[in-house]
Amino acid sequence: MEPGSGNKAGGSARVAVVDMGTNSTRLLVADVNETDVREIERRSTVTRLGRGVDTAGCLAAEAIEEVCATVADYIEIYRPLKPEHVIAIATSAVRDASNSSAFIAELRERFALGAAVLAGADEARLTYSGATHGRTERDPTLVIDIGGGSTELIVGAAGSDAPDFHVSLQAGVVRQTERHLHEDPPPPRELQRLADDVRATIDAGVPPEVRASARAAVGVAGTATSLAAIDQELEPYDPRRVHGYVLELGEAELLLARLAQMPLAQRREVRGLHPDRAPTIVAGAAILLEVLRAFRLDRAEVSEHDLLHGVALAHAQARTVTD
Repeated sequence: MEPGSGNKAGGSARVAVVDMGTNSTRLLVADVNETDVREIERRSTVTRLGRGVDTAGCLAAEAIEEVCATVADYIEIYRPLKPEHVIAIATSAVRDASNSSAFIAELRERFALGAAVLAGADEARLTYSGATHGRTERDPTLVIDIGGGSTELIVGAAGSDAPDFHVSLQAGVVRQTERHLHEDPPPPRELQRLADDVRATIDAGVPPEVRASARAAVGVAGTATSLAAIDQELEPYDPRRVHGYVLELGEAELLLARLAQMPLAQRREVRGLHPDRAPTIVAGAAILLEVLRAFRLDRAEVSEHDLLHGVALAHAQARTVTD
């Protein structure tokens, strides 16, 4: 941790959360208390830490270096903002990698940054907390967090203390792209194998009664926000127009068909899509579609509030208990 002088005005604390995910490394700096998160700064960089983990079983040296370079940049961003606490987390790729302890040690040695590797259940709980915070709907809601190495599916009623069901599925945009999408653009047979793999993973991991219980869906993280931006042709990206955007199932199907028929170079030019997300957006769209179909839902509301917000809220709540 690298505490600064902080800002406790109004009972809030300033925190910086660094999330080293399978596909992207993200930063949130916010003033937070147990009921509110006020963003000061937010960044996301595609670093693909999980490249090759599904086949090699370990984090690649060049991927580690890219993440470390991004973390160094983020430190220069958050240090002048003087957070009281810096919270670093890692998720699916680091959970699965045989050299995860060496990566965590590297972060500590280079940056004096202690990073926690979140278990799948903790990642799901914190994502649910961030995504449902402030929502008033009481019907069971499915939160969909499609990551690089895994997809977290969480079902619960907004406002409750904990979700009723959560699972971390071994299906993510990097993992599925490496497993199934080898040609450019991917032919229908590759897309079908990807869809079949994802659907089988959902069917094995989510009981039928849970799939039947959800009445609404909230999509968080890069796939959902990217599809919302593409659908609106946002250039530049505008989080205010992405947050709360409703992505219809039929529109998501059209987006997948459109993106899948393009070669990678053309996908990099799509309005609303960051070029670094172009290699994995087809797999992401396919995963989102299979989740909605499995739960028999016809739309998903896109949210900018996700794991980062959940981690910040959990820190504030723990701080309130110990103060």
